[in-house]
Amino acid sequence: MTEPIGNRRVLAIALPIVLSNATVPILGAVDTAVVGQLGQPAPIGAVGIGAIILVSLYWVFGFLRMGTSGLVAQAHGAGDRAEVAAGLMRALLVAGAAGLALITLQGPLFTAAFHLAPASDQVETLAQSYLALRIWGAPATIALYALTGWLIALERTRAVLVIQLWMNGLNVVLDLWFVLGLGWGVPGVAAATLIAEWSGVALALVLARSAFAGGYWRDAARVFDRPSLWRMARVNTDIMIRSILLQASFTTFLFLGAAQGDVRLAANQVLLQFLEITAYALDGFAFAAEALVGQAVGARSVPRLRRAAIVTAQWGVGGAALLALAFFLAGPAIIDLMTTAPEVRQTARDYLPWLVVAPLIGIASWMFDGIFIGATLTREMRNAMLLSVAIYAAALAALVPTFGNHGLWAALMVLNATRGLTMARLYPRAEDRAGA
Repeated sequence: MTEPIGNRRVLAIALPIVLSNATVPILGAVDTAVVGQLGQPAPIGAVGIGAIILVSLYWVFGFLRMGTSGLVAQAHGAGDRAEVAAGLMRALLVAGAAGLALITLQGPLFTAAFHLAPASDQVETLAQSYLALRIWGAPATIALYALTGWLIALERTRAVLVIQLWMNGLNVVLDLWFVLGLGWGVPGVAAATLIAEWSGVALALVLARSAFAGGYWRDAARVFDRPSLWRMARVNTDIMIRSILLQASFTTFLFLGAAQGDVRLAANQVLLQFLEITAYALDGFAFAAEALVGQAVGARSVPRLRRAAIVTAQWGVGGAALLALAFFLAGPAIIDLMTTAPEVRQTARDYLPWLVVAPLIGIASWMFDGIFIGATLTREMRNAMLLSVAIYAAALAALVPTFGNHGLWAALMVLNATRGLTMARLYPRAEDRAGA
């Protein structure tokens, strides 16, 4: 008998993701702190710029996490064990090919990156040494997107937490050993991360071993089934386009913020960390929606889908309200922890009210993302993002010239509100898909 969709089940999926996300900023802080002990600014800059370049390259393939989650959840809900295994194998093959492509093309890719973001000769030389090691982890990092999506689809988010804790813990230990103990400097940071990445994917494969138990994963006819491959390509392409549009929107926000002056730019950067905290905290409920809605679609159960959408959304809204309250009460203290510059502190406080309302305005868009990914309504997600970005552009043009930085933040709120409203209007298609 299928376990009822209730609060306990939603929290069992969501809380490990929230805890897993909480470990992510710690690793970046340790990397910075360890190279900071070398007593020179160049190593810090090299590790920072190298990490940003790789994150930007890997982010292009982030669709594997979401696409795998939705497709595998539906197969799991339908009781199709063969497709659950084959779905993971297809995603791993894509990850391997993508990783090898990045390794092969590393020369022109890194040259282009430094052309777009030039640094001093010393920083660039150190960053090149960092990247030359780290790039060999590309297949592992991208494969982890696929494995994470697969585990979420099966509600095995505790395994995701175990992988994250293992990787980050090992990375920290090796950071300290290689850099402070052996004196390897920047290459030591890269080597620590490379080992952690490959050990993480090895652990993930062990935790996902049930996918390889029945032999379905090596059934070439199933893995390379043309309709399944086409569906996977369509879903992932839609997600990639949607993600590019979203990233372009934030990039535009940053560029327009830079035009507001150095102090406002710095204040905006501090306040964007509030949005990052919000995303990390609420991701778990969106991921729960992906898994439970996807399984409901696979089981062809409209009541289960509706129940999954309602229960996960209730928790999402509750989490958003708590975050809004926390930002209202503790926002000034959080700002003071992030910067010591008096003018930046005061300016950030001036715009803090936008961050207080941001979780409440954005929660609908985040939760509908999870629902639509689970239902693989990725074309609808893409189209909703296209419309929202067009309205966002209009809001920027209308509000920024008159209201400056307040207009910039207002336009960002318009973007998230429009995403939520647009997908809310399309929600009945999710139930139609479950009833088909």
